[in-house]
Amino acid sequence: MKSKIQHKMFQEIRNKEIFKQSHQYSFEYLENIFDRNVYPTEEAVKNLSIFNEKLPTDSTNAKSVIEQLNKYGSPATTATLGGRYFGFVTGSAIPVGLAAKNLGTYWDQAPAMKVLSPIGSKLESVVEKWLVDLFSLPQNTSAGFVSGTSTANLCGLAAARYRILQRNNWDINEKGLRNSPKIRIVTGKQSHSTVLKAIGILGLGTENIEWVNVDNQGRIIPDLIPELDENTILILQAGNVNSGAFDNFEIICKKANKANAWIHIDGAFGLWAEAVNELKYLTKGIGNATSWAVDGHKTLNTPYDCGIILCSDQEAMTSALHMAGSYIIESTERDGMFYTPEMSRRARIIELWSIMKYLGKNGIDEMILTMNRRAKQFAEEIEKIEGFHVENDIVFNQVIVKCDSDKITKQVLSNIQMLRECWLGGSMWLGKKVMRVSICSWATTENDISKSVKSFKKALKLANR
Repeated sequence: MKSKIQHKMFQEIRNKEIFKQSHQYSFEYLENIFDRNVYPTEEAVKNLSIFNEKLPTDSTNAKSVIEQLNKYGSPATTATLGGRYFGFVTGSAIPVGLAAKNLGTYWDQAPAMKVLSPIGSKLESVVEKWLVDLFSLPQNTSAGFVSGTSTANLCGLAAARYRILQRNNWDINEKGLRNSPKIRIVTGKQSHSTVLKAIGILGLGTENIEWVNVDNQGRIIPDLIPELDENTILILQAGNVNSGAFDNFEIICKKANKANAWIHIDGAFGLWAEAVNELKYLTKGIGNATSWAVDGHKTLNTPYDCGIILCSDQEAMTSALHMAGSYIIESTERDGMFYTPEMSRRARIIELWSIMKYLGKNGIDEMILTMNRRAKQFAEEIEKIEGFHVENDIVFNQVIVKCDSDKITKQVLSNIQMLRECWLGGSMWLGKKVMRVSICSWATTENDISKSVKSFKKALKLANR
């Protein structure tokens, strides 16, 4: 005999009304996404107070739950799917990826073990090979599919920690870090905050970092890198978060390989340059590193969330992220839990496979190169307006813009955000306040760029009143 709540939920499955309702709201959202304000209105944000309620005592009506989400939630979203969101290197989502994710949501797969999700295991194996080929990495490279580059960096550095300590006859999994041999960490002064976070979580200590000076684009200066050894983790960057600049991997990796140092590349959005014929000069030499972290939900425009850790030392990777239990059923093929920190995780591989299959190599090349061209267009148009200055070389998708003073830059940024025609954030660059424009949406058109530049012009005019 079914319980009352069981009966209710079986009925929801059978009549499918809430699913049809959700789909209709989703279609309406997509139809308007390219024309609406990039950031929600003050009224929409204020109306979110409707969610300030106590947890209901009794089960509520499913239709009303979905209606409330749509009525008050949809207007309060940021239009990251559109073509004029330039903040935080946030990509859009390719249509086939949204559709695949929707299907995957109904499948509700957790590919920790093949026995849990044969389709998840198969797609992870296939995409692993595709990525190794696309990024020109060593054939023995393994991939773990995580939530983002924050976690991917953590995994890569955990593998590095394991291998270096293992070389010193120290098993980190058994002995921990107390009294362990010293691990050196060398990285540039503009290393991303997620790298520092990973170093802290892993107990390696940010105070132990040997910082290397960078040039005026944020690239490590190769000649200033200290002598390396096999106890060193060298962390490089494919795509500076402000300027988009790339370290000189060819020269630096050659030096590090001679010393047998572990080389980790933080390539959250920039590693994808390797997939573009006109841009792969930026990533020359990345195949000589040991581990690589990259996002799908940035440059490739997969739906959130999608991060990837790639590592040519499979033993170090699986040992660092080891999993054990009498209940675990290992297969002779791929069990995803050995390549990620999590056991319970959604099968984000579904939309990643779908997008790569849909675009193919040429489509990926074309999409990313278009982002680069839109970034160059933005720089060219904004520099024609007196009072704006582009502060970086446009090599990938990032544009750094400032005004004649920090005060004006700050006010202009605030005005742009208030106007809501486009959205971007601020940063500091070479000691000055700047506006950071990140072009990483498949949907950004030439018209989107021109419209956004006009918003900059209007915002400057308001600031000078």
